[in-house]
Amino acid sequence: MLSMTYTGRPATAATDAVRRARDFLLDHPHDYEAVRAGFAWPQLETFNFALEWFDVVAGEHPDRAAVTIVEEDLTAHTHTYGELAARSDQVANWLIDLGLHRGDTMIVMLDNTIELWEVLFGLLKAGGVAIPTSTLLSDVDLAWRVETADARFAIAPTRLTGRFHLVRPGTTLIGLGDALGEGWVDYATSADAAEDFTPDGPTPATDTSLLYFTSGTTAHPKLVEHTQVSYPVGHLSTMYWLGVRPGDVHLNISSPGWGKHAWSNFFSPFLAQATVFIFNYARFHAETLLKIMDTYQVSTFCAPPTVWRMLIQADLSHLTKPPRELVGAGEALNAEVINRVRDAWNNTIRDGYGQTETTCSIGNSPGQPIRPGAMGRPMPGYAVALLDPATETVVEGVGEGEICLDLSVHHLGLMGGYYAADDLTAEATRGGYYHTGDIAARDEEGYLTYVGRADDVFKASDYKISPFELESALMLHAAVAECAVVPSPDALRGAVPKAYVHLAAGHAAGPDVARSIFAHCRSHLNGYQLVRIVEFVDTLPKTVSSKIRRVELRSAEAERVASGDREGQFFDRDFR
Repeated sequence: MLSMTYTGRPATAATDAVRRARDFLLDHPHDYEAVRAGFAWPQLETFNFALEWFDVVAGEHPDRAAVTIVEEDLTAHTHTYGELAARSDQVANWLIDLGLHRGDTMIVMLDNTIELWEVLFGLLKAGGVAIPTSTLLSDVDLAWRVETADARFAIAPTRLTGRFHLVRPGTTLIGLGDALGEGWVDYATSADAAEDFTPDGPTPATDTSLLYFTSGTTAHPKLVEHTQVSYPVGHLSTMYWLGVRPGDVHLNISSPGWGKHAWSNFFSPFLAQATVFIFNYARFHAETLLKIMDTYQVSTFCAPPTVWRMLIQADLSHLTKPPRELVGAGEALNAEVINRVRDAWNNTIRDGYGQTETTCSIGNSPGQPIRPGAMGRPMPGYAVALLDPATETVVEGVGEGEICLDLSVHHLGLMGGYYAADDLTAEATRGGYYHTGDIAARDEEGYLTYVGRADDVFKASDYKISPFELESALMLHAAVAECAVVPSPDALRGAVPKAYVHLAAGHAAGPDVARSIFAHCRSHLNGYQLVRIVEFVDTLPKTVSSKIRRVELRSAEAERVASGDREGQFFDRDFR
């Protein structure tokens, strides 16, 4: 990192507007009613989060830790606000020298290393559009995403560059590390770029800043488009839900490439002027995490349910100073986890809700009574309605319906739309509401409890899984005539993908074909999508219109797991 003293940039009218909204939330940390009544999104015609927020904060607090990264061997490096602001100036200049123009898109396929933050800030400054991408993607999926998003640039560490062999010619490929192959630009050369960045003009608030692929029920993921304000400023609601404050050390366990990483490892803590804390590990070890949290005095902690379930297997009392704020996201936590943590740390894990398409829209905010199992109440700036899924009429008071956002109210944290897919955007915003596709129940005090998806998407180890995508891959196997993928409840991962398979003529159910199907999945699916259980069936339940009724299979699988019956199933782990 650059060692010069960073002097920062002057605040703009947009900076001041964001700061007023931010400070209002910080000034009422536990007064939910006051925040709901008094908060208003800032009205912004132009805004650049990197230039008009982060760089301004960096000038005010150049020596404050922005990102601290602890490696598996427990070595640690801290990068200050001033260092990261100065370095991202240099990266912005370098990207422009490589030919990047405003609006150009870049696949950002990086690990939790400081280069990830440098590149994201550099792209924001230069007007480029980041497409954060999981390091688990296959070569086929990666090539499809480059084509779909029309990505002109891509960056990846050396160990992943081999996956780009199917990427279309003309994409500028940037490599991080040694021994780069032919045609790759070395990221290290960015250190030779000019150090002072001057933008070519203001950044319109409606310009695109981020694109995120997200799983759905269609053959391929949808591409969510966020503006220069929808995530960068919209995450004020997430900051409020997390309870992160200036000077906090915020640990969020999330992999790069997913929306939650932007939620809690980028925008929210930097809006709060806090420190992003990262622990890079190859294999999770609860005792080590607790030791690190103690050493670095983590004050706010957000983790997915899988991590919370692993943590309670350890002796939680080893953490002598538990974080002030404890948050879970991704799915509801069971009572055992919540009670074990409360007994050990005298604090309660707070749940929250949002999507890649939104910032945190529903949550249990700090200091508020928590209803067991409830994900909370609408966050400041969000007008949440429940709509009857059959009639799409508003459900008043106590009741159950699809979680929707009333578009007669301005929701700054809502996406700009689905990229190059006006039909999908129109469908999601039909009738004057943004439809989440999730069902919730509301009690008499306005608390919302998650019920389930309106479609069949589920989560496994906190990754969203589209059955259609897995089924499409399975159908490429010669032995598969029909199939259906459903979640199989799992004590550690929450759920794992299970495939019910009807075999094609000439193929007999048994370990040989199961082994072949598992191998096929490993070569055609990303790591987080792998089918873990296969059961062969003679028929699949269907509607009169020949659509597979996954709801019946989900119910049967839940009953089977509860009974402990393993008969007639094949498990991927047995064929490794």
